[in-house]
Amino acid sequence: MSLRSGSGHSPDKVTSGPPEEIAVPGKGERLPAARGPAGGPPWARMGQPGEKSMDFGTSAKRLIGRLRPELAYVYAVIALAVVSVVLTVIGPLLLGRATDIIFSGVIGADLSPGATTAEAVAAARASGNDSFADMLSQMSVVPGQGIDFSALRDVILLAVGLFVLASLFTLVQGRLLNALVQRTIFRLRSDVEDKLNRLPLPYFDKQQRGEILSRVTNDIDNVSQSLQQTLSQLLTSLLTVVGVVVMMFVVSPLLALVALVTIPVSMLLTKAIAKRSQKQFIAQWTHTGALNGQIEEAFSGHELVKVFGRQAEVEASFEAKNEQLFQASFAAQFVSGIIMPAMMFIGNLNYVVIAVVGGLRVASGSMSLGDVQAFIQYSRQFTQPLTQLASMANLLQSGVASAERVFELLDAEEHSPDPVRPAEVTDPHGEVVFEHVRFSYEPETPLIEDLSLTARPGQTVAIVGPTGAGKTTLVNLILRFYELDAGRITLDGIDIATMRRADLRSEIGMVLQDTWLFGGTIRDNIGYGNPEASEEAILAAARATYVDRFVRSLPDGYDTVLDEEGSNVSAGEKQLITIARAFLADPSLLILDEATSSVDTRTEVLVQQAMAALRTDRTSFVIAHRLSTIRDADLILVMESGRIVEQGTHESLLAADGAYARLYNAQFAAPITDALTPVG
Repeated sequence: MSLRSGSGHSPDKVTSGPPEEIAVPGKGERLPAARGPAGGPPWARMGQPGEKSMDFGTSAKRLIGRLRPELAYVYAVIALAVVSVVLTVIGPLLLGRATDIIFSGVIGADLSPGATTAEAVAAARASGNDSFADMLSQMSVVPGQGIDFSALRDVILLAVGLFVLASLFTLVQGRLLNALVQRTIFRLRSDVEDKLNRLPLPYFDKQQRGEILSRVTNDIDNVSQSLQQTLSQLLTSLLTVVGVVVMMFVVSPLLALVALVTIPVSMLLTKAIAKRSQKQFIAQWTHTGALNGQIEEAFSGHELVKVFGRQAEVEASFEAKNEQLFQASFAAQFVSGIIMPAMMFIGNLNYVVIAVVGGLRVASGSMSLGDVQAFIQYSRQFTQPLTQLASMANLLQSGVASAERVFELLDAEEHSPDPVRPAEVTDPHGEVVFEHVRFSYEPETPLIEDLSLTARPGQTVAIVGPTGAGKTTLVNLILRFYELDAGRITLDGIDIATMRRADLRSEIGMVLQDTWLFGGTIRDNIGYGNPEASEEAILAAARATYVDRFVRSLPDGYDTVLDEEGSNVSAGEKQLITIARAFLADPSLLILDEATSSVDTRTEVLVQQAMAALRTDRTSFVIAHRLSTIRDADLILVMESGRIVEQGTHESLLAADGAYARLYNAQFAAPITDALTPVG
């Protein structure tokens, strides 16, 4: 074992992170919570992102762009919507024709039989009834003949058939749209999951766990709901507006121009209101994430809150964040809710104008009564989709606001990609070499400078030192949880920067002080270390780590189901299960971060014996605060402020009477002295 440590230059590459010991769980493990402000309680951490939103149009386009892989579904939905809208907008024209048939029959029944329409018009003018004569001249009337029920039946049946077909097409469209949206959200969730696995550890150090969970769950669910509720109505409403405008010009260009006056008014009004409400929706979902983070932290540390009597402070913090969320949500919903009543008011004014102008044109003979009726229906069909578009504004803005938060996660800077042609360890032994390594979390705070050391296969290397010395940082660098500022680390002669992270970590087994168990059986939790392990291998690992001893006493044995917190087993038993998991992985390099801190003294002795067998032909890094657990280590490294200040065996370091001796005496000599001091 060789060691050189000296001063180096300031880091040329900064990797943000915490100032001290964060050992990161592997894939699927619980994410570490972010640190809060100095001097504040853990539940007072905000950890929320900036509230500056992206451009609404850009975000909406990006969200719609995620539908691109489902273009076949998109085209099918559009085609069905077009056919459905065409059939729907023809309906009022047919109903107007039915009205004309009825009205013509009623008028014709009152006219003298045998006369022609021209004679009836002349007779009306001769009697001074010019308005009736003008109206009669525009009608298809047979004097003396009543309602043509045969023609009326054909028109009504045709209209009913069109409406039924339109409904069927709409039903199929809805089913395809549902598949389209759910496939898109499925890919979005998969992309987010993949992104989380590619994000570097510093990202999680700076984010509140509840905030990340809110983006992954609440925001994606809100995007799904918004797309589901708005896409169909948005497409149908836009097509309906186009179709209705065309039909209105066919029926009466003058009335169509009157109706179209409402479009710019509606657009300007909607834009003005939406601009104000979008900021509120961004604030709403930001405060939702902050509140989720506060709740998650408070309940995760529920016992700690109770012990220190901080319930009132937790409740006050919750009330403050809840009030912020209430104010933002109320403002967002209230402002966006103004759009629909405003649009309905404009639509009603438009309806009144059309009814008055249409009535005058019927009286003047310029239009038939059926055309006016059809146009009034078209005016309703015209204002209704505009009102629907306005009512969807809040859903759309809420969905885009959530999409922005998800896109921020997807756009976060990832760790450096794995090499295109990665190196592999073909003959693993566990030799680890640090060559002039330099690393710091912040450029103004150097941590590790010009560190060189060699750990040979089969050696047990213990790392000791005061809190904040950089012990766990050292092993995190081996795992490439952080990238080096300078120098390199090799594993069995291979630079770990040239390896794929998955290949590197497959050679390393790690047992943390903070145990992690997932919801499942004890067998499943041990098998997590090697998914391909047989039942015999799992049982052998359990026996080697003395897990078998307490599992046999459980009613369900290895089939005992643990909850996510592992609260139905003791802290020491949880630690034994995690050690068994590392045994099963059979790594070439073993890292133990205070792995026996939660077990009793007798069990610790047994586990130490089992670990001695495991460490054969393997390099072991042992981070320890209890110096009694590392007396037999082949080499002890003493760290202070990111530097190795001493190295040697237990006996040689005590004889040197340096930093290690001071640590040792602080743990053992002082209590003995206190015990021997006379009282009084």
